[in-house]
Amino acid sequence: MQEWKDYQQKNKDRFLNEMLELLRIPSVSAKTEHKADMLRCAEAVKKSLLDAGCDRAQVYQTSGHPVVFGEKIIDPSKPTVLVYGHYDVQPVEPLELWHSDPFEPVIKDGKIFARGSADDKGQFYMHVKALETMVKTNTMSTNIKFIIEGEEEVGSPNLAKFISENKELLKTDVVLISDSAMLSMEHPSLDVGVRGLSYIEVEVTGPNRDLHSGTYGGAVANPITILAKMIAGCHDENNHITIPGFYDDVLEATKDERELMAQAPYNEEAYKKDLGVKALWGEKGYATNERTGIRPTLELNGIWGGYEGEGSKTVLPSKATAKISARLVPNQSSEKMTELLLNYFKSIAPDCVTVKAFEHHGGEPYLTPIGSKGYKAASKAIETTFGKKPIPVRGGGSIPICHVLEKELGVKIIFMGFGLDNDNLHSPNEKYNIENYYMGIETIPYFHKFFAE
Repeated sequence: MQEWKDYQQKNKDRFLNEMLELLRIPSVSAKTEHKADMLRCAEAVKKSLLDAGCDRAQVYQTSGHPVVFGEKIIDPSKPTVLVYGHYDVQPVEPLELWHSDPFEPVIKDGKIFARGSADDKGQFYMHVKALETMVKTNTMSTNIKFIIEGEEEVGSPNLAKFISENKELLKTDVVLISDSAMLSMEHPSLDVGVRGLSYIEVEVTGPNRDLHSGTYGGAVANPITILAKMIAGCHDENNHITIPGFYDDVLEATKDERELMAQAPYNEEAYKKDLGVKALWGEKGYATNERTGIRPTLELNGIWGGYEGEGSKTVLPSKATAKISARLVPNQSSEKMTELLLNYFKSIAPDCVTVKAFEHHGGEPYLTPIGSKGYKAASKAIETTFGKKPIPVRGGGSIPICHVLEKELGVKIIFMGFGLDNDNLHSPNEKYNIENYYMGIETIPYFHKFFAE
């Protein structure tokens, strides 16, 4: 609709600057030192919703970081869309690898470099500006609600309780999420699902104190060595996970689904060049996009122990620790997989060490049917603005709350992300293309229009 384009063009600079202001708030949910920043960001989100035209917006306290709710109800008889997003961001470390201050956005070559630019401040803010566009042009066709949380990056530990206690407040006909990526601007896509997550920490202890590696080396087990062996044994020569029972509940993708995924454009040389690697690694028998979408994985996210300071110190450490995550596919339960992983690492420990293992957080995998009303509306909206029908793909990341949203609210989730896989999510120099940001604002109103129809 020309009204939307005209309004967006007239206000595009303001749309961008408002989002940059949000990026300047260091809302790192994983660190207690940013507790005040989290509240400040929640209040900023509330203000943005009211400024965009919400009838009401409120910051709700939880046992952790706040949840922001907003709504614009035009007619109770019309369909309602609940937009989910998160204002919290990942930690920025290692800081020395950033080319600029992660909380002072830098625009270079049409890209916004800042923590949270793509994940998820820039993406949920598209919905705020899409709402404003429809309100100001008097073209709303659905009721719109927002639930923007502050704990997605730490597993959404308090959101399930909030949803359960506020079903009437959140009542909706569909949940719309922009916290994912598309293949490219030339080849738009829609995620039809995301993987689940099981995240644990394993601590291996040897002697009761750090020892002199010359005096005790060769006589006492080194916890770093033992932990490294335990982790290395989790994959065989075909990069297949060796943990007994790991694949028991995996829902295998059908031949038709794999053929559909194979239609997505893929240039392996460009993929390797972008990552700076000479060769790829993964489970034998599956293509790269299958390994990151339809197959479960086990990854080492961090490992430490011993002396890590400047210079050398010949020490045999007392402890070694690793953080390990498994990405899960449909039919795998995060609770069951977490228990499996914890018991496995405890069971394979040799007598020369002791092992403690505990859970950080987890979430369930999620699939949405491509025949649903919501998916069809999203597909038609993408086709309208991009000029191409989007390719359905499976996302490799996790959005832990999806399973809870469907279970508690009884509706389907639609993923409508405008990021790109190379946006450096969770990495130094996270970025979001300005073009993608504007295309999201342009496309989202069409979703509401088509969903209402």
